[in-house]
Amino acid sequence: MLKRLLIILALIAIVAVPFALRPGRPAFAKADDTLVIITPHNEALRSEFARGFAAWWRARTGRSVAIDWRMVGGTSEIARFLEGEYVTAFENHWTRELGRAWSAEIQAGFQNGRLAPDAPAVVREARAAFLASDIGCGIDVFFGGGTYDFERQALAGRLVDSGVMTRRPEWFTEVTIPRRVGGEDYWHPQGLWIGAVLSSYGIIFNRDALARLGFDREPAQWDDLADPRLIGEVGLADPTKSGSVAKAFENIIQQQMQRRLQSGLPEAEAVRAGWLDGLRLIQRIGANSRYFTDTSQKPPIDVAAGNCAAGLCIDFYGRQQEEAVRRRNTVERVGYVTPVGGSVASVDPVALLRGARHRAVAEAFIEFTLSMEGQKLWNFRPGTPGGPERFALRRMPVRRDFYTQEEWKPLRSDPDDSPFVQRDPLVYREAWTGRLFREMSLVIRVMCQDTHRELTGAWRAIQAAPPERRQRALAALQEMPFADYERAGGDIKRAITSKNKVDEVRLAGELGGMFRARYAEAEAIARSER
Repeated sequence: MLKRLLIILALIAIVAVPFALRPGRPAFAKADDTLVIITPHNEALRSEFARGFAAWWRARTGRSVAIDWRMVGGTSEIARFLEGEYVTAFENHWTRELGRAWSAEIQAGFQNGRLAPDAPAVVREARAAFLASDIGCGIDVFFGGGTYDFERQALAGRLVDSGVMTRRPEWFTEVTIPRRVGGEDYWHPQGLWIGAVLSSYGIIFNRDALARLGFDREPAQWDDLADPRLIGEVGLADPTKSGSVAKAFENIIQQQMQRRLQSGLPEAEAVRAGWLDGLRLIQRIGANSRYFTDTSQKPPIDVAAGNCAAGLCIDFYGRQQEEAVRRRNTVERVGYVTPVGGSVASVDPVALLRGARHRAVAEAFIEFTLSMEGQKLWNFRPGTPGGPERFALRRMPVRRDFYTQEEWKPLRSDPDDSPFVQRDPLVYREAWTGRLFREMSLVIRVMCQDTHRELTGAWRAIQAAPPERRQRALAALQEMPFADYERAGGDIKRAITSKNKVDEVRLAGELGGMFRARYAEAEAIARSER
């Protein structure tokens, strides 16, 4: 009996100890105000903005504020989470408060910002009821991610005007926060979302690892990630899970389209040819990949640690790892580069969510991120007046007038960088790939991640083959009429936008089979079996 009791007590201790030792949660009840924010941003950024906003809020109101950060993953996971929460909230409102019957048709229709005029009356009523409501999801602010996901939230009706454009009209001009730069929107015309900071995309690399592999120069363009010497040495993330990585892949494709256009092809032909050029380049980069991860934060960390020689990442992850290694070891082992002409400067927005419980504080937070006090946190060095306290965020502020302050240059982490002054900038054409963003991400995932074993096997065989067979095998590897531009906007789009999610799964399986067949054919040619 005593032995059994001791076993039970030991089990209780095993379960209880982790709870007893876990870090304490922020004491939200002790603050005068609370703000709930959902974000993909990392801990360093959350820490600095929580501290900065708390000081800003106290100076203006005399009150304390605590931020309850909610992290569910990248922007794609956040989008799925918000959809689920709003569906549940509106179903309760529709059935319990309005006493109406629920259906799958209503669930799809109340979120549809492009309802057809002939949509059933009850669906149009549900949409109108949602837009007239203050239905919430328990979260006040969506902070960070790409414009694609914010546009989807705005179209669904989950974002509302924070009023900052009305309160601060002088900020929304060409000299402060322009409406559009390089083909990228910097704020929503109705104020449903506003860019708070700029992001570009590039390559993080480990100089020691590159030297080990025989490189005598550093990567400068996306094509450099396709060098066969990097087989098993490139860190990549799943574009269907990471909005930032998907945007980077879109930049690669847009650069190829722009090159085709500059070569003299008519625009329609340049777009079609550039789409395949981009996919083929991404395929070769994917063939070099060590893995595809769910989080875009892993490749920069692995490159800094030497587990990968290079990786594709958003600019501030690259700069932060570069700085962290330099700070710890006083060495320049890690570098980061944004390919010239290979990346746009797009915004990470901030937005007020419908039904925000702490609306006044939420509106103030959005204003803070756009104020000079908030903008300084992005790129001032830690410990400088007005800058972050502990972490150099190494990000580019969205305000154009930030870069005209010459006296701030000694205080900045990147004093010579300005996204508004670029050599050979990539001009983003939304009409080329914007409508195919999800389709592009799915094709890349299937082409490189779902079929990774077969792709890398064929790629290794190709590199080991003599030149003549190598060329034939590579041509077979990269033949992909089933993923061309027309099919992406046709069969692939129809499957992805279908109400029946089984259609997307079935399509992914079919595409996977086609790519595997290509890879088997290519490997057989390389091994002289055909």
